[in-house]
Amino acid sequence: MKNLTIIVFLISATYCSGQSLAAEQVHQLHKKKFLWMTNKNYDSLNWVTDEALKFIHSNGWTQTKHDLIEDLKSDKLNYTSIDVQESAVSIFNNQTAVVIGKGTFKGLMPDKSEFNVALIYTEVYIKSKKQWKLVSRHACKP
Repeated sequence: MKNLTIIVFLISATYCSGQSLAAEQVHQLHKKKFLWMTNKNYDSLNWVTDEALKFIHSNGWTQTKHDLIEDLKSDKLNYTSIDVQESAVSIFNNQTAVVIGKGTFKGLMPDKSEFNVALIYTEVYIKSKKQWKLVSRHACKP
């Protein structure tokens, strides 16, 4: 019985550490993505986003992966800072990650007027070829 208890404990510890490792990987990646958006690191954004990406803004504006990167390049979408106040990651079957967060998004509109908006957002990442890819993002105002 003692051996069974030890085996169950070891399996549970391995499962939990795997879950928390994956959650930490996605959490760091999701924060880096915001940094890449403000710094206009197009190669990194291309790497982290899936071809099927749907990026939905709080006003209903929807972008594809191509739209997101091109709009950042042209300054149609221009973030100057993104401050994440809260975020949590849930991992499902070690293949899907859901990030729920809250942050302040600042930037410039195409006419160079400033925006400063508090948002709640949900991001979905899938694991593809051992790499987490952003497939969906939806934001709304609290």
